[in-house]
Amino acid sequence: MSKLPELSVRDVLKVLAFFGYQPDHQTGSHLICRNSQTRRMVVVPAHNPIAKGTLRAIIREAGLTRDEFLDQLD
Repeated sequence: MSKLPELSVRDVLKVLAFFGYQPDHQTGSHLICRNSQTRRMVVVPAHNPIAKGTLRAIIREAGLTRDEFLDQLD
């Protein structure tokens, strides 16, 4: 199990887009992304860099494993 890197909001949104999540709307400094197929919703804070604990929560909300998420970063 590898460590999570510090990522920017842009990097996180790129990976989520690969898995079908598209920005739906923004509430304050938080982007709400939805997946139309799985009907899941993921909240991504627009803070750079995204904290590692927050990134873990985003991965969990998206229904992904850490490895699936990290494989798409390359």
